[in-house]
Amino acid sequence: MSNNVIHVSEQEFEQQVLNSDVPVLVDYWAEWCGPCKMIEPIINELADNYNGQVRFAKVNIDENRSTAMQYNVRGIPTLMVFRDGKVQGTKVGAVTKGQLQAFIDEAVKA
Repeated sequence: MSNNVIHVSEQEFEQQVLNSDVPVLVDYWAEWCGPCKMIEPIINELADNYNGQVRFAKVNIDENRSTAMQYNVRGIPTLMVFRDGKVQGTKVGAVTKGQLQAFIDEAVKA
């Protein structure tokens, strides 16, 4: 686990994600999700690479159901980039490092 990835609860979501002064990649995941575990090392590596430019946050959908419902998370992993409190992009399912990097770069520049 990277020190640059934070775990966010429903109580912290607004402060950590919506009010962030930098873009935030939110990884909606669950303990029982195989593909979520597959992409975790990629997320940790990119969190270190983007340190300071993009915040990386994980939201456990089993513990934070209303946040998952609010953002229509239907499958996991679901990755969303937030900027200025708004969703800039969404990816559902396991992605490669290159795909995730391109997704972040595109959403951050948009």
